[in-house]
Amino acid sequence: MVIAKKTARTAFRTTALAFSAALLVAACSSGGGGGGKASDSTGAAKAGSGTKVTVTETEFALKLSRSSFTPGTYTFTADNAGTTTHALELDGPGVSDVRTKNISSGQNTSVTVMLKKGTYELYCPVDGHRQLGMKTDVKVG
Repeated sequence: MVIAKKTARTAFRTTALAFSAALLVAACSSGGGGGGKASDSTGAAKAGSGTKVTVTETEFALKLSRSSFTPGTYTFTADNAGTTTHALELDGPGVSDVRTKNISSGQNTSVTVMLKKGTYELYCPVDGHRQLGMKTDVKVG
C-alpha cells in the first residue's frame, strides 16, 4: 500500500510538472513582445521594420521628418524635445490605439505600423495634450 501511494504521488507530480512546463512554453512562444499597447493593438507591425519617421514632440506641437506617405510599413520615433512627458498614438484605417510608452524630456521611443491608403491621426495621448495642439493628420496614398 505504501508503494501504491508513493507511485500515485510521483505520477501526480510528474503530470503537474509537465502541465506547468507546457504552460510556460506556450506563454513564451505566444508571439507577444513587451511593447505595451503597440504590440497588442490593431495595426502594429514588427518593431524596427519599415521607413523611419521622426516625430519631434514639443509643448504643444508635433513635427514630422517627412510629409509624403505611401502605403507600407513605417517606424515612427517619438523624440521628446519638450520639457514635459509625451507619447505618440496613431489611429486610422486598420490602426487603432497603437501608441508608444510615455517618455520624459530628452528621451525617444518607437512604434512600427502598417499604413494603408487613407488618413491617419497622430497625436500625444497624454492628458490634454491633443486638445492643446499636439496632433496632426497624415494622408497615405
